[in-house]
Amino acid sequence: MTRDENRAGPPGGDFAAELRGFGLPGIAAILLILLTGNIFVGDMIALPVGAVLVLVWARWSRTPWRELGLARPHRWGLTLAGGVVFGAALALLLKAVVKPLLGIDAVNQPYHFLVGNTAMLPTAVWAMFVAGFGEELVFRGYFFERLGRLFGSGRGARIAIVLLTSAGFGLAHHANQGPAGVTQGVIVGLTFGTIAMCTGRIWLLMIAHTAFDLAALTIIYLDLETTLAHAVFK
Repeated sequence: MTRDENRAGPPGGDFAAELRGFGLPGIAAILLILLTGNIFVGDMIALPVGAVLVLVWARWSRTPWRELGLARPHRWGLTLAGGVVFGAALALLLKAVVKPLLGIDAVNQPYHFLVGNTAMLPTAVWAMFVAGFGEELVFRGYFFERLGRLFGSGRGARIAIVLLTSAGFGLAHHANQGPAGVTQGVIVGLTFGTIAMCTGRIWLLMIAHTAFDLAALTIIYLDLETTLAHAVFK
């Protein structure tokens, strides 16, 4: 291998091992990914910087994609269809049943400006795809791998990982959605986290997360939030 070719490749084995460990490089990578997250334009996600950094970390640390939950599905068509149906159904369930039971406001106030807002619709749709794929890669991919390496694979450790990542996922929604966003984030985190822990895969969850957000966006855009919130509990 020439010197130029060597420069083009990932860092050497020692640095890769340090990135996968919990010394200074490993902790710095965790903090960078955690604190960077997504770049926002107003209330809309523009770039999934944290997810991109996860992929860079995986390459530099020589971490196989399957350890981030990115093992190839056995049947892509079934995974795609299942994710879309599951995500949309979960969004409807939360809006029509869970949120009313918890006394959460039917209207998502931070995103109410999207009602009938055709001009913002392309940006909002892009944001839903970015959130679906980016957040799953960070929370159910990267942090599952990191905490699994730190805590181990025992039953107690697995439960703790789901709880910790769900709490973190909920808190990540506080800045732009407030307490209601935290509550919904924790519920979704627990649901998706349990599936990720049981299957070791996140492609289905990426698709389901995107479908969930697109369904929620559709409900807001068509101004159906209040109607759905009173569909079961009058």
